[in-house]
Amino acid sequence: MPNRIEARMQELAQKKEKAFITYMTAGLPDMEGCKALIRAQEEAGVDVLELGIPFSDPVADGPVIQAASYKSIQLGTNLRKVFALMRETRAEGVEIPIIFMMYYNTILHHGIGEFVRECAASGVDGLIVPDLPMEEQGSLRDALGKEEGAPLLIQLVSPVSADRVPAILNGARGFVYCVSGMGVTGQSGNFHREIMTYLSSVKAVSKIPVMMGFGIQTAADVAPMKDIIDGAIVGSHFIRLLEENGYSTEAAAEYCRTFKREMNAL
Repeated sequence: MPNRIEARMQELAQKKEKAFITYMTAGLPDMEGCKALIRAQEEAGVDVLELGIPFSDPVADGPVIQAASYKSIQLGTNLRKVFALMRETRAEGVEIPIIFMMYYNTILHHGIGEFVRECAASGVDGLIVPDLPMEEQGSLRDALGKEEGAPLLIQLVSPVSADRVPAILNGARGFVYCVSGMGVTGQSGNFHREIMTYLSSVKAVSKIPVMMGFGIQTAADVAPMKDIIDGAIVGSHFIRLLEENGYSTEAAAEYCRTFKREMNAL
């Protein structure tokens, strides 16, 4: 079976549409509520969903996602329970591409081989591991290469990646996640001053779609980059919106529909 992320990217390219990707913390407001939010986003037309695996020391995340991660841990969320949530969600017919965004310690603790097998069995389509640099990806890449239906390892680049970008993207699949500024997630509109040059340089060498994330709230935020990027990722703002609306599926769906429509009308 083709990877769901790649299939969706091909479909969007044919339609000449940009991808809209959201991030939410697994286990919030609870497991059933989390499943309902995943379904609501699929129905609203979200192209890919990043599911954050709660971790005690999320070094790439700003205060909003840190607080959500802590809250989810307090509720008892762990990797085993998120795998169960994935199996149930797929069994209920949800086909939206889902990526685990997580920290490497969680994978090591679970056991790399066992983790990859569980991902393949439960329908995880991709992995983003922000604290795993290119030079240290060997063990995980090896395990992913051995497992039928294993998720794709999505690569992150930042404005300081510069000369490393071609090496980071060598053999990369799915899409490339361009961090739009320096620092942690959720810094609203605080894009790197050389953002256009940086995104253009990544686009010039990338054979896969280029997505921009960190600090995006509305489609208008990405209007200046619309001719360079292939899509946008919204995390902290989406989590804040969920919290402010009591994790309402209607509020989530309305935001997602609006963002996707407005971004593709730019």
